Amino acid sequence: MKDLTRRGFLGLAGAAGVAAGLAACAGTGSAPSASGGGGAAAGGPLQFWSNHPGTSKDTEAKLIEAFQKANPGITVSLIDGGKNYEEVAQKFNAALAGGQLPDVIVASDVTWFNFALNKQLAPLDDLLAAAGLKTDDYVDALYNDYKFNGKHYALPFARSTPLFYYNKAMWTAAGLPDRGPTTWDEFKEWAPKLAAVAGADKVALQLADGSNYLDWYFQNMAWSMGGQLSKEWTATASDPKTVAAGQFLQDLAKNKWAKFSKSPDAEFSAGIAAACLQSTGTLGGITKNAKFEFGTAFLPGDGACPTGGAGVAIPAGLSDERKKNAVKFIEFLTNTESTVTFTQATGYMPVRKSALDNEAEKAFLEKNPRAKVAVQQLSKTRSQDNARVLVPGGGARIGKALDQIAQGGDVATVFAALDKETQAAIDSQIKPKL
Repeated sequence: MKDLTRRGFLGLAGAAGVAAGLAACAGTGSAPSASGGGGAAAGGPLQFWSNHPGTSKDTEAKLIEAFQKANPGITVSLIDGGKNYEEVAQKFNAALAGGQLPDVIVASDVTWFNFALNKQLAPLDDLLAAAGLKTDDYVDALYNDYKFNGKHYALPFARSTPLFYYNKAMWTAAGLPDRGPTTWDEFKEWAPKLAAVAGADKVALQLADGSNYLDWYFQNMAWSMGGQLSKEWTATASDPKTVAAGQFLQDLAKNKWAKFSKSPDAEFSAGIAAACLQSTGTLGGITKNAKFEFGTAFLPGDGACPTGGAGVAIPAGLSDERKKNAVKFIEFLTNTESTVTFTQATGYMPVRKSALDNEAEKAFLEKNPRAKVAVQQLSKTRSQDNARVLVPGGGARIGKALDQIAQGGDVATVFAALDKETQAAIDSQIKPKL
């Protein structure tokens, strides 16, 4: 059980590190074949199933090309696994039930655990050791995020935190200081000014809806107000402090200070919102698309920022030879040079300690203070609540409840029902397997 509760604070000393997602039906398929013969035909290209986090398809292709040059005889096919982490998990789940397995999959903070719990991902420790590959350079907390029963089931890849993005012109027009709010109460004081400046067709704050990771961002609001969605394996959404955070969210909606949508980054980039909460992984896209000066800031609430994002994992049902080649690939995909390339292109966090000593990365952070803010915020992060990331269907369940609250449902009633559903899933699907 220590491995499930150890997901502690990330320190800037380890420094580096959304978009995370809901769990859907991940991990409910049949167990991998005992023959170990899954995957593409022996000797064929490795299949890497990805949703291309942070619109990273071209960058992934670049890294694959570099890997193939460094490893003659091993080829990799980049396969579209879906538009988000959940679709990759669903596609993998279908393959487990009787299809061709991939060799490597993107596994999010929400999807990896259920596959590991059901013995559908390969433990990486022995594979890495056999290949002579060391793991001590990975940011410790990020590497250990994939630890269960003493074994690691993924390597950190597209790791992120949420960021507070704000439109500097609107901030200036509203007479606000050039920074993010330090607390949500402070944002509540600012919201009427921002709404007045934005105008009737715009909004002070754009948030994701419940189908698009509001459950991830809401943890910040709950934690900053002393609440949480669960404490280890006990559901706690009905705690009065969590209910107060839900009421705060509802008040933002009732006052029309906040709106909810599928893609807050798009609305923000279009100038429709004065601010938004989005992953560090969208920083590259917002920088490209926004035609105005914007800033990034820590989330409101000291020490109330969740980590997120995804790692890369290997299915358990592959042949030994394919596993051997796959582990070479995921180590290359996450080595120092690769993580520097990937993070600079997307906004995700570097997953190697040595990346911050890389001259190109140091120069990049100095020239890109918005990205530097994201790295600095790592000292203010904490692990996510089990109810969201380790309980099957957790993100979807919480997101649905938050949608009901945003639409005016009684907060205490909605959260009481949420707790009942979450605890039932824990007691029936998790505890018997621990």
